[in-house]
Amino acid sequence: MSFTAADHGYMALAIRLAGQGLNTATPNPRVGCVLVKDGEVVGEGWHERAGGPHAEVHALRNAGARARGATAYVSLEPCSHHGRTPPCANALVDAGVVRVVAAMTDPNPQVAGRGIQLLTLAGIRAEVGLLENEARELNIGFVSRMTRGRPWLRLKTASSLDGKTALENGESKWLTGPAARQDVQHWRARACAILTGSGTVLADDPQMNVRLDGASRQPLRVIVDSRLRTPATARILAGGPVLLACAVDDPARRAALEAAGAEVIRLPGPEGRVGLTMLLMELARRGINEVHVEAGATLNGAMLEAGLVDEWVAYMAPLVLGHHARGLFDLPALTDMAGRRGFVLRDAGMVGNDMRLVLRPAST
Repeated sequence: MSFTAADHGYMALAIRLAGQGLNTATPNPRVGCVLVKDGEVVGEGWHERAGGPHAEVHALRNAGARARGATAYVSLEPCSHHGRTPPCANALVDAGVVRVVAAMTDPNPQVAGRGIQLLTLAGIRAEVGLLENEARELNIGFVSRMTRGRPWLRLKTASSLDGKTALENGESKWLTGPAARQDVQHWRARACAILTGSGTVLADDPQMNVRLDGASRQPLRVIVDSRLRTPATARILAGGPVLLACAVDDPARRAALEAAGAEVIRLPGPEGRVGLTMLLMELARRGINEVHVEAGATLNGAMLEAGLVDEWVAYMAPLVLGHHARGLFDLPALTDMAGRRGFVLRDAGMVGNDMRLVLRPAST
């Protein structure tokens, strides 16, 4: 299928518009739409939040009567089913659009090509695959939930140059500078859930929330607490929904945490620990697309060993803490290099005086 330079430009605009819903569209995908007629943009829109109009509807309203005879550039295949809103494919047909270019097919089994089929049957020229990689990256969590039955898990760490996260006595404030800590807030804001472990809760008493001016949504906070060690007075339990996953059955502790505002679920796994894969599947069932993890070496290691880390955002401060300081991952000792875990570097840059690396497992 051949696309023109103009097609590329309009689709790039649709994807940029989709990015406007980066922090708010969840659990729906981030989608942008551009309507073009006679070489002029006559309408544009993006999906802002679940339950609200989809990108195509915003663009059609923006265009009005000018939509008739136009081409629609959409970053995701228009939906063909009735959800919280009517099907967008039907809206495009009714508006008299003559051509639809979608960046990618919708991985949602309720759509999965049906939107394109509906458009084609209505006599509309429908094409798919323009800037597909860029569109997929924008919705990587939604794609993961639809195709793998679990969210995209993004692990964030902050360490010294020698891979240490804290001194031997636990002191860790502050390894990275204010610019890096502010940058982390943007990763939190785009996530559907922020996950940590009971060890971090006990050591640091964090809030694990989004602290950005104008933030309109707080992600679900998730605590992995196999033995229900989280105190009912923990700051993370205040200011928004909290899901606590445990492995034990302790009615008294459970009641205290529920009274403090947490929803407690029991997901027992091997060795008396929370079943992490089960937890991610449960989060997917709840519509969670992206999970942002900020935890200690034990949970970090367990996630990595279970093959659940999809992306690693590593902040490195220009410091050395030495051999006795605490490390990033608690993992079994390797007996040969064949057991090493490789990563592919996706991005590298400076954030203030610190380096930020974005990596993905080599096998992904």
